[in-house]
Amino acid sequence: MEEPEMQLKVKKVTDKFTESMYVLANEPSVALYRLQEHVRRSLPELAQHKSDMQSWEEQSQGAIYTVEYACSAIKNMTDSTVYFKSIDSLLKHAIAMKEQLNTAQG
Repeated sequence: MEEPEMQLKVKKVTDKFTESMYVLANEPSVALYRLQEHVRRSLPELAQHKSDMQSWEEQSQGAIYTVEYACSAIKNMTDSTVYFKSIDSLLKHAIAMKEQLNTAQG
């Protein structure tokens, strides 16, 4: 090969090599800069969402407790029907006894 042609090829190879080294050296820092920029922009909004979610969780936990307490009270009321029936029969018996006493006295 001729000397000028060889020099041209060597220059092209060294230019491509230099360009590749430049891209390799700078690309990670550009990517990290973009990540940092994205985090800085989106972090306040994410923190607000987290705060909102925690507030909603506390409210829903309170509502769940209230519903569970009400369900427990209703279950206890349905379980106590036996006692209410007993009280009802005892009251009826007491009323009948009172009427017997009233008729005996009158």
